[in-house]
Amino acid sequence: MAATVTTPRVSARDRLLAAADELFYAEGVHTVGIDRIIEQAGVAKATLYNNFGSKEELVKAYLESRHVSMAEKITRLVERQDTPRERLLAVFDAIGELFEQPGFRGCAFVSATAEAPAGGLIEQASREYRTWANALFADLADQAGAADPQGLARQLHLLFDGASLAANLDRNPAAAVYARNAAAALLDAATAPEVAGAHREESAVL
Repeated sequence: MAATVTTPRVSARDRLLAAADELFYAEGVHTVGIDRIIEQAGVAKATLYNNFGSKEELVKAYLESRHVSMAEKITRLVERQDTPRERLLAVFDAIGELFEQPGFRGCAFVSATAEAPAGGLIEQASREYRTWANALFADLADQAGAADPQGLARQLHLLFDGASLAANLDRNPAAAVYARNAAAALLDAATAPEVAGAHREESAVL
């Protein structure tokens, strides 16, 4: 007698998040209404409010899910590298893979916060993501021996942001390659012996 294969049941909350992820990213959080989400998720409107309370809470959960997914993807690729330099540059390899995807439409956090109220949950979720990205760059820059890890992190974060914008608006995934090359040049300059020595002298004076 053949064994029966049981497909795990997907919770209503997960179905709502999956629908939100697909529709919000493809069409925008301000364009897609609650009715579209619940129709695609196959749930009642009350179920959405019972799980998230409001559309803003749902958008926040969608962004948090994107944050987790992005962090996992970048971390996996970074941890495969052998040297601190390659670990830092792997961040740009990771976003390059995202740029190559057919459905790529730019940074979800930029799109979501474009018309979001200041100080709200959407802005909060975006700020948390950006804080994580900056901390990642600072940590990797420190491991690579940068004289000023935080300063280099801010420069790398600008490249990270700019690459995503260019890849989307110009429809050019190679933006990640250009950003990686620029990041390599910045890293090499920031870790040059004369730069490190000058920074140590400046710190001693201060």
